[in-house]
Amino acid sequence: MPLQIEEDHQRFRNIVRGKIRKDLRKFLSRGELLGREGKKYVSIPVHGIETPHFRYGDNNDAGVGSGEGKPGDKVGDDGEGMGPGGTQEGQHILEVDITLEELADILGEELELPRIEPKGKHNISSVKDRYSGIRPTGPESLRHFKRTFRRALRRQIMAGTYNPDSPRIIFERGDKVYRSWKTIKAPQSNAVIIYMMDVSGSMGDEQKELVRLEAFWIDAWLRRNYEGIESRFIVHDVRAGEVDRETFFHIREDGGTRISSAYRLAHELIDQNYNPEEWNIYLFHFSDGDNSSESDSRECCRLIKEQLVPGINMFGYCQVASAYGSGNFINSVHEHLGDDEAVITSRVNTKDDIYESIKTFFSPGR
Repeated sequence: MPLQIEEDHQRFRNIVRGKIRKDLRKFLSRGELLGREGKKYVSIPVHGIETPHFRYGDNNDAGVGSGEGKPGDKVGDDGEGMGPGGTQEGQHILEVDITLEELADILGEELELPRIEPKGKHNISSVKDRYSGIRPTGPESLRHFKRTFRRALRRQIMAGTYNPDSPRIIFERGDKVYRSWKTIKAPQSNAVIIYMMDVSGSMGDEQKELVRLEAFWIDAWLRRNYEGIESRFIVHDVRAGEVDRETFFHIREDGGTRISSAYRLAHELIDQNYNPEEWNIYLFHFSDGDNSSESDSRECCRLIKEQLVPGINMFGYCQVASAYGSGNFINSVHEHLGDDEAVITSRVNTKDDIYESIKTFFSPGR
């Protein structure tokens, strides 16, 4: 890409980033990004920006450009037009592809989130082969062609057998060199996110949409901070079960709620699959705060304190507003776990609250 074009492109990207930052609160509260999510990119509709382009007018016989004009001549056609002029600013919408990493960086900058420092004991090493040298033997698939060619050319010139009018390079065994490698251990920080959600009758489509939006941004931020991320999904009413992502956001159940069932299943998943010595573990529970009994709420707090919090990075409880839920569970968490730094709570009554909820969860930088 020519230097001038590259500079213009970078300047345009900076304008786009600035526009996204300005409208970040709006993007946090809208689902239009989620349907456009790809493997590495998100396509964002940005208002008010147009890429420079040529615009051609109608080829009529009147107006500027149709011949020599005189002072006072009208420009354009006569007529009343199609209607009164508008008073609102026009909306120019541009679809901009941005990487999930860039989007997460904008989120972190705007919310002033500290970068997460993975726990040292949770860092594991992956083994990789890195090509870092040259050796005289090896398989033909790893032959370094350029170096082999230069060695053969130098040998023929020194021997006086090279003819520039009829250049022909013949490789001999001593000319050939091959790429060599060494095995290295690359530190890799792994993390698992376990999402839990109440799917009883009091959690309707509006509540699930709030959860879906917040989970998208939680994913984006944590994936920016870790090499590898696994996500597990648990739904519960009076019983809990593990489901896939699609089911998690669309399942609808009826009946009561026993939150402790989800916490017991989360503990089983961690105990069987994620050694706290090797994994950074994040748990997020979404509910309207309705539970089957006060005794079960106390049992939940016991499970969090004794089985879930030890060894994990964070337990986040997000209570979404519902016209049918009692909303008492968050009070039990505050009463029994208010002093535990690993337990963080937030309330989301509307989509506009997602901005502050994300900031509440990750400002400590765990």
